[in-house]
Amino acid sequence: MEIKDSRIDAGKAFDWGKTSEYYAKYRDIYPEEFYRKVADRGLCVKDQKVLDLGTGTGVLPRHMYKYGADWTGTDISPEQIDQARRLASEAGMDIEFKTVSAENLDFPEESFDIITACQCFWYFDHEKVAPEFHRILKKDGRIVILYMAWLPFEDEIAGKSEDLVIKYSPDWTGAGATRHPIDIPDVMYDYFDLEYHEEYDLKVPFTRESWHGRMIACRGVGASLSPEDLTKWEEEHKKLLETVPESFDIQHYAAIAVLKRKD
Repeated sequence: MEIKDSRIDAGKAFDWGKTSEYYAKYRDIYPEEFYRKVADRGLCVKDQKVLDLGTGTGVLPRHMYKYGADWTGTDISPEQIDQARRLASEAGMDIEFKTVSAENLDFPEESFDIITACQCFWYFDHEKVAPEFHRILKKDGRIVILYMAWLPFEDEIAGKSEDLVIKYSPDWTGAGATRHPIDIPDVMYDYFDLEYHEEYDLKVPFTRESWHGRMIACRGVGASLSPEDLTKWEEEHKKLLETVPESFDIQHYAAIAVLKRKD
């Protein structure tokens, strides 16, 4: 499904379905600490019903399945949902997945204990979703917002790869990440209180192949470039990676924000 949003990449169209296979293979990269930070706060654990928005290929529910929560995942991209269903089925996991946007949820009132949004919160129309999230969460329910990004000004490989993305997608708004708390739009505070936030560093291991695949599974590359530009980008990126070790770590930072439902 093609998406255009004036807030993102100057309105350049992107489609996660174009890169779903790469997304499934190369973007399942969060270290265990990323998930444990959530579970250690008593979130997304046994006896809780969790809705994962923008679930993509189901990375969050699949990796947190072991903590015992009852998961439902939604995403606007049917191709992403197809991958999520396949991967969950292959792992023997009972997770419900639906193709629906965050703005068009149709769950009954007080359906969930937790809503999660990993790497997707900025895509939402917050004026629409804030009251809807409040409606479908139970009393004392939480929204858990998660994010992880490479640090291009501190990691040389990440910086050079990012420069190449900008060469082909100059309006890509995913560039230039620095450590900061997750941005929460003001309208969310009409319905929720900020209960907790944390930012912390992570080193994520890659090979040349997996970093190349990770970069393709990026909005500024595989989800938006024309086939011709994607071929050119790949050729240049592979040449760039010939200058680095076969295996390496990429410096990232991660962030979590927990919002508590107001009565």
